[in-house]
Amino acid sequence: MPYKDLREYLEVLTGKGLMKWVEREVDKDWEVSCIARKVFQQEPEKRYALGFKRIKGHNSPVVVGTVAASRDVYAAALEISPGIDQIISKWERALSNPIEAEIVTGGVCKEVEEKGKEVNLNRFPVPTWTPEKDPGPYITAPCMITKDPESGIRNVGIYRMQVKGADRTGILWDLPSQHAAIHFAKYEARQRPMPAAVAIGVDPVILMAAAAKVPLDVDELAVAGALRGQAIPLVKCETIDLEVPATAELILEGEIIPGEKETEGPFGEYTGYMGGPYELPLFHIKCITHRKDPVYQALHSQMPPSESSLLRQIPEEANVYKHLVHQLKIPGIIDVHLPESGGSYAILWIRMKKMYPGHAQQVLSTAWTHHPAFAKWIVVTDEDVDIRNPFMREWALSWRVEPRKDVHILPNTSSLLLDPSAAPPDVPLWERPLSSKVLIDATKKWKYTDIALPPSKYMEKVEEDWKKYGL
Repeated sequence: MPYKDLREYLEVLTGKGLMKWVEREVDKDWEVSCIARKVFQQEPEKRYALGFKRIKGHNSPVVVGTVAASRDVYAAALEISPGIDQIISKWERALSNPIEAEIVTGGVCKEVEEKGKEVNLNRFPVPTWTPEKDPGPYITAPCMITKDPESGIRNVGIYRMQVKGADRTGILWDLPSQHAAIHFAKYEARQRPMPAAVAIGVDPVILMAAAAKVPLDVDELAVAGALRGQAIPLVKCETIDLEVPATAELILEGEIIPGEKETEGPFGEYTGYMGGPYELPLFHIKCITHRKDPVYQALHSQMPPSESSLLRQIPEEANVYKHLVHQLKIPGIIDVHLPESGGSYAILWIRMKKMYPGHAQQVLSTAWTHHPAFAKWIVVTDEDVDIRNPFMREWALSWRVEPRKDVHILPNTSSLLLDPSAAPPDVPLWERPLSSKVLIDATKKWKYTDIALPPSKYMEKVEEDWKKYGL
């Protein structure tokens, strides 16, 4: 059965030992981020979600890491086992068989309603994530809902929001091809404000879907419905013509004005560097509705590893796999991996079984084409290389690549716009030049001699007898 709401899910995480709660009072402007950073510096399997019950100066608790602290947490949100195959399979089915959201008559997100002068975003414990470097608090898990004014197709995306006052925030769209930015461009062309709603504290599958790269004509809430196996319940907004998740902890209703921009940033980015400042649109809040005593949900970002790097990694790996195997019908693909060190975006590894001449080159030249500004390092390896093991990846690069023959530069491609190597920081995001990609064939080009390891039967015997050796 799908989770009723975020609170039921948090109870399950806590019961499974995948979430820990801090009882003492903490400061949202530095302690929340630094405690989360300490947790994420551990090995991936040791990370866990965090709950902060007492926030200095606020009445609401803060939770972080609740979607992607680890693969175990991520799998718990999907109600499956944490195996890579199971997670990718779940995503493939959801992307192929979305379940449309349904309108319901009421929801807990409307237990408290504030309009006009009552609106006060500062009442909520929004953390500062890079202390002394960020200009202030940022909403990092905002599921922003917009609609195309022509087709009516809905988009749900995560676009970080700098708190700029009681009733306004900045918004980061780092690509004009991002779906909310496409919607806004159409409103700007009509000289009309764009209605937008932001849901915070949602069923974890909604955040997962909002973070995924899905086609423009696909509703992320329908993908979220498929991930949970049941339609997402929606209620109508109070002041704008949009629908929002009925079980959300907090809803912001407002609009974005054409031609209005203000300095946003800097902010600690998934690249591991500070990004910005930029001149970006403003979100004006007209109404806030929320549950009584709302739980404030946040995503941990900045230097990887972080929650955002894992949240990006899992669906994007499924997207690349689907692109290669199901859309392009390329055989022999075994696994794809986006290491967290590259923000789960810059480096793409592909494990494959070569089946014909030019097979590796076919994969290298097409793997990045599902999204223009994606992966600047693309490496293919043989089936015997575990691409999720950093040592094995470096071993393959060391001994299966002859740089003169096996490394190719693909020029004049879209850059990862937050990539600090693509342009100096004073170049506006949307004016950055074309970049390039590195394609590396790390497969064997002929039959190698045997790998210098004992046969597995001997190692298995040693494993069985290990305690007998007294070591």
